[in-house]
Amino acid sequence: MAQPAWQDPAPLALDTAPVPEYGSGSLADLLPTLAAGLEVPGFTVAIPELTPARRNCVFLIDGLGWEQIKAHPDEAPFLHSLLPTSRGGTGRPLTAGFPSTTATSLASVGTGLPPGEHGLPGYTARNPRTGELMNQLRWKPWTEPKAWQPYPTVFQLADAAGVHTAQVSAPMFEQTPLTKIALSGGSFLGRLSGEDRMDVAAQRLAAGDRSLVYTYYSEVDGKGHRFGTDSDAWRGQLMYVDGLARRLAEQLPPRSALYITADHGMIDIPFDEQSRIDFDEDWELSAGVALLGGEGRARHVYAVPGAQADVLAVWREVLGEQFWIASRDEAIAAGWFGPTVDERVYGRIGDVVAAAHDDVIITASVNEPHESAMVGVHGSLTPVEQLVPLLEVRS
Repeated sequence: MAQPAWQDPAPLALDTAPVPEYGSGSLADLLPTLAAGLEVPGFTVAIPELTPARRNCVFLIDGLGWEQIKAHPDEAPFLHSLLPTSRGGTGRPLTAGFPSTTATSLASVGTGLPPGEHGLPGYTARNPRTGELMNQLRWKPWTEPKAWQPYPTVFQLADAAGVHTAQVSAPMFEQTPLTKIALSGGSFLGRLSGEDRMDVAAQRLAAGDRSLVYTYYSEVDGKGHRFGTDSDAWRGQLMYVDGLARRLAEQLPPRSALYITADHGMIDIPFDEQSRIDFDEDWELSAGVALLGGEGRARHVYAVPGAQADVLAVWREVLGEQFWIASRDEAIAAGWFGPTVDERVYGRIGDVVAAAHDDVIITASVNEPHESAMVGVHGSLTPVEQLVPLLEVRS
């Protein structure tokens, strides 16, 4: 029934939010499926469309979502040509998981667990023990990595089972806490140039009868944040990484499968007051809020004790037409963070969780000046951010 004109529009219903395909088609399901095919104990196939291979390479391109590849056949002819191969030849994408952001997604990839279990539920999240906001990408303030994320990585378990395991990435990532808790196990080989990474990844793939190799490229995401996905700088990076993917594919040793994926997509947000809502200048949204976490399109809102219900009500009233606004328990019950949430993770999730539906972000110009100046952003549940490829080349 149509709503009377004199009534305010109803907030977005939570059941209209797309939930990631945890357990069957999310980033967290990729490495467990490959490990099962390599006969690593304790793993079962989670993505049934994939055919096992003896040698498996995952090339993760930071920030290159499914919709970006579809929209750029001229800049990425090789990647675009592989779209029908995605997800075992079904031509379908995977889902990143929530929030669709690098720290969360890389932890999901490496541990094979959804965010509610590995415990990195956003770009920044509150540490319940200290009450401080923890930046889970930069790992500030310092927090003991194994206490924050105690589960072993798939790479560690594969290496222990005799699989030849390696990560090939930029040297600066070797000793980071995020690498240690999400992507460690076997050998880390640091290479500065993208071409060197592709060559070394192919060599490592051939070095074992059973192999699991991971390689990574970050600058598509970097140029998207700075200039947007409608920029020449971003398109130049897309052309470059398309060549890298082709280079690696052409070097695959026998009995190999190359999977090209991403940690999230990206959306450009205009610089106007309607599209960028500044929390630091908005007395309504900031009332009763002790900490603002997450990022512009996926906010964790931590209320002053006793103010949780009021903060939820105000955020729904002010933003409910543009964002899915959920209480912590509602977001957990809806499955945004996975089927289960560990007890140690529960307090890291905001009292209120805001996931963008429209082309809009919540900035914080005073406390987050760098993030607030980004053109391209991500984090929410919308297809442009959430859907990632799983392109496949076999030899």
